[in-house]
Amino acid sequence: MLINLFSDGLSAEALINAVFFIIVFLITITVHECAHGYIAYRMGDPTAKMMGRLTLNPVKHMDIVGTLMILFIGFGWAKPVPIDTRYFKNPKAGMALSALAGPVSNLLMAMLGVIIYRTIYTSVFSTGGANPALYNANPALYFSIVVSAWSFFNLFAMLNIYFAVFNLLPIPPLDGSRIVTYFLPPHLAHRYNYIERYGFIILILLLNLGRINRNLSFIWILQTISGWILSVINFILNPVFALFGG
Repeated sequence: MLINLFSDGLSAEALINAVFFIIVFLITITVHECAHGYIAYRMGDPTAKMMGRLTLNPVKHMDIVGTLMILFIGFGWAKPVPIDTRYFKNPKAGMALSALAGPVSNLLMAMLGVIIYRTIYTSVFSTGGANPALYNANPALYFSIVVSAWSFFNLFAMLNIYFAVFNLLPIPPLDGSRIVTYFLPPHLAHRYNYIERYGFIILILLLNLGRINRNLSFIWILQTISGWILSVINFILNPVFALFGG
């Protein structure tokens, strides 16, 4: 949560971290929502394109209330991309694939973030491979910039993983529920999607379980799963970095 960054008071470090969080958050939701619309468009639905949602302009995807909530309480939403399943040859499959596109885009961005921050670490910190000209000009400034870049892409990777995991929860109207609906027979799918009107309340309750009982911390579960996914990404990338001496 953005407000937690200032728990120790206003400082230059807190301000920088807040700016990093806002930038990463905007990139994360923008690509996520654009991915929904793009896959739907590729499968025949022009709705998102006609409404100007196939864009990387974050303003087009921001929901004011949802953005403020995720910045200050850790839970919120972007403006949903409109999808008209009537354009799909197979409406259920089209909806499921469009929904899956968002979290997949976040996982791909997370992998990119891991590649960049591991590259920074291996090329500067672990090998001492500082650029001589830049380092000699101002060592403190050089390492300040390098550490800031590492921190940014570390946050970029983790926030994208967290966003993917959260959106894959099988709670309507999250993306995970659209995927679950694909595997349900029509009568069960209708009952399942009926939960959507209570989805917001369910999520609020889950996110606050830890305040009621620490052993039921839903946030801890999301963080644990996110940590597992990060480990898998690192495992996949290890041979690549080993090949290049990283």
